[in-house]
Amino acid sequence: MKKFLLLSCLLCASLCAVAQDANFYIYLCLGQSNMEGNARYEAQDTLVDARFQVLAAVDNKELGRVKGEWYPARAPLCRPNTGLTPADYFGRTLVENLPPHVRIGVVHVAIGGCRIELFQKDKCEEYIKTAPDWMVNTLKEYDNDPYTRLVEMARIAQKSGVIKGILLHQGESNTGDKEWPQKVKSVYDNLLADLHLQADEVPLIAGEVVNADHGGVCASMNEVIAMLPQVIKNCAIVSSKGLSCAPDHLHFDAAGYRVLGRRYAAQALHLMGIELPSPDDVWKHTVAAPTNMHGSDFPRVDKDNRAYFRCYAPDVKRLQADVCGKKYEMAMDEHGWWSVKTDPLPVGFHYYFLLVDGFRVVDPSSCTFFGCCRMASGIEIPEGAEGDYYRPQQVPHGQVRSCTYYSEAKKEFRRCMVYTPAEYESHPKKRYPVLYLQHGMGEDETGWSTQGYMHYIMDNLIAAGKCVPMLVVMDSGDVETPFVPRPGKDVNEERALYGASFYDVILKDLIPMIDRTFRTKTDREHRAMAGLSWGGHQTFQTALPRLDMFSYIGGFSGAIFGLDVKTCFDGVFVDAGKFNKKVHYLFLGCGTDEQMGTKQLVKSLRELGINVAYYESQGTGHEWLTWRRCLKEFVPHLFKH
Repeated sequence: MKKFLLLSCLLCASLCAVAQDANFYIYLCLGQSNMEGNARYEAQDTLVDARFQVLAAVDNKELGRVKGEWYPARAPLCRPNTGLTPADYFGRTLVENLPPHVRIGVVHVAIGGCRIELFQKDKCEEYIKTAPDWMVNTLKEYDNDPYTRLVEMARIAQKSGVIKGILLHQGESNTGDKEWPQKVKSVYDNLLADLHLQADEVPLIAGEVVNADHGGVCASMNEVIAMLPQVIKNCAIVSSKGLSCAPDHLHFDAAGYRVLGRRYAAQALHLMGIELPSPDDVWKHTVAAPTNMHGSDFPRVDKDNRAYFRCYAPDVKRLQADVCGKKYEMAMDEHGWWSVKTDPLPVGFHYYFLLVDGFRVVDPSSCTFFGCCRMASGIEIPEGAEGDYYRPQQVPHGQVRSCTYYSEAKKEFRRCMVYTPAEYESHPKKRYPVLYLQHGMGEDETGWSTQGYMHYIMDNLIAAGKCVPMLVVMDSGDVETPFVPRPGKDVNEERALYGASFYDVILKDLIPMIDRTFRTKTDREHRAMAGLSWGGHQTFQTALPRLDMFSYIGGFSGAIFGLDVKTCFDGVFVDAGKFNKKVHYLFLGCGTDEQMGTKQLVKSLRELGINVAYYESQGTGHEWLTWRRCLKEFVPHLFKH
């Protein structure tokens, strides 16, 4: 019989060992309101890597959670109607810094306003008798014994993974209690005994309460919390220095919880022998972005095209970097420096912003560019040698001139940018063809010569003999502000009016001014027009009805939608022979990762017999790298007819 029982036990142990994943690291989280979560969580806090899981300690009908089951660890972790906790960004940070095969799980039991006695096995029942009325219903969710619920859930968790640590945030309700460290030790010792854990394998990580530097009303308790390592050998303390708090100066705010959670994770990783990257580490494997302000070391870019942002703002509560459509939470260290690392970014130019307590601003370390309907920061993620065509080379360089002129059509002074080739000054009698080149929606006349590096592309192509020397004129398309249709108006009619003021400007003011001011060839054979995005739309609207003025036309990701090619622009495409004779080169290009309808438009035009060149930029979307490549493909075909 004894042999049978022994065999049964061994068999059960074997089955448990098979079910348990040694790469599933589990952490028990307990405490009072700051561990429970007192700050409102946001949409970003509900998006979480599936490698980070929470074992529900209570039912949560709102999220469809059932007690004792594992779920993705989106906020709220504790109970319904609770908020963001340090455990949220503790788990996220571990997932980011541990190998992909490692998962993280948390078991979360916390009661707002409770003293540590609530988790002491021999004091719990007595403490509950004196508990305030507002705590009664919360205690009922844990059957009036949160310690036992924590152990019960921990045992379930042990069937799936390995308990690696215990996170504690409690102390506000015990402020001034010199016996608190010993009371915490009793809780810690009981958990080790009840779960058959070894102290040297399962550290206690305890966090400070709101610090004195933010007026924490219980800040004096941090002196007591600091004594914990004296009574618990395997213990680490998490600093709250510099962390922002709620107006009550008792609870952290959401930004504070996020940073506090990362600090918990840093301690856990340190105990594993893993250190989070320090600023010095970042310097070793990154380079300054080429779009930085002169003398600025950040942002930086690593070999995997991740960007690293750093900013000093000790009085800010929350700082985010908004890059390529994703908002990254920045973490502040105890000295007031905020930093973050992004996901790998696509090569090319990208606008970005910093969000300071929710307000969008530019990064003082980056050059600014007009885009997104305002001045924006920009970061260039470098290509390899394939990008040399838009970088300055040891060749003769042209000039980009800022020209002010008066527009009779709009009764205002305007500015255009004009590229003149390197030879322009040394050939005083030579006349040059002109390319009118337009930007896109939310940008302005500076876009092509700043974001687009047009002048370097032209310099390099001209020097290589791949295109003829020409002037390039860039004016505002009057689309700097967002498209907002007037209430009650037809959207399509409103869209047709967007930037329509530019058509009279270019035909009646800009072209005549350029021909008067510069040595140009003024006939249609030596005039081209092209544009990106909405500038492509404006190119079609300007050039196709005026083939007596333009003989070369290009659209780069052109916003040219819904064209009936048989009827548009007074049937300009119907007589293919006539069109092909007048338009020496029609070019349409786009990125493979965007949906602008360019490929279908080319197909429709070719079915009518229209000669149209088509180019696809591989692996790019609606972005400047696509348009740089389009310009490089387009201009070698100009003015060679």
